[in-house]
Amino acid sequence: MDEFKARIILPNSRTVEFRGPADITEQQTDAIVNAANSYLIGGGGVDGAIHRAGGPSILDECRQFVAQHGQLPAGRAMLTSGGRLAARYVIHTVGPIYSGGESKESELLASCYRECIRLAEQHRMESISFPSISTGAYGYPVHQAAIIAVGSAVGELNTASSLKYVRFVLFDIATRNAYVSAAEKLVQTKNKYRLEEASS
Repeated sequence: MDEFKARIILPNSRTVEFRGPADITEQQTDAIVNAANSYLIGGGGVDGAIHRAGGPSILDECRQFVAQHGQLPAGRAMLTSGGRLAARYVIHTVGPIYSGGESKESELLASCYRECIRLAEQHRMESISFPSISTGAYGYPVHQAAIIAVGSAVGELNTASSLKYVRFVLFDIATRNAYVSAAEKLVQTKNKYRLEEASS
């Protein structure tokens, strides 16, 4: 299942879309984003699913990166090929571990989305798919994370040159609904944006 729920239309016809329940490993955007750990060695959740679907070449590239640059800090991103995935690239980013909101978690989470879009722009991509970063094992409250994610993605897409399409691929209905709610709130405060929702 890959259920379309809503999209934000920006004035320049760029689009931020929300889908779910859906599987990010099946997306055919130019890149998909992996919610990775700092060691870039795979793990559970989205991270493990991407490595399983994409094959060993992705892990090989991650190991080469760590050998050359060290661990990837929270809020940063790096790029590998997509291996066996439909997406050409995987952008790996490390979300913050939530510890009450007093350790710059919101700034780090926003940085994840900005850095991923920056890499997409550097490689002249037109489309990218994001999961919900940090809301699984890292414990970030999903409604708070959704507001940061949607605001960051829309803000970056507004000034992008090559990137035209951002898709949020949400694992379950509750997460999808949190992101759609964040989109609704953003559109209410920004008259220049338009929200389209699927009919129930």
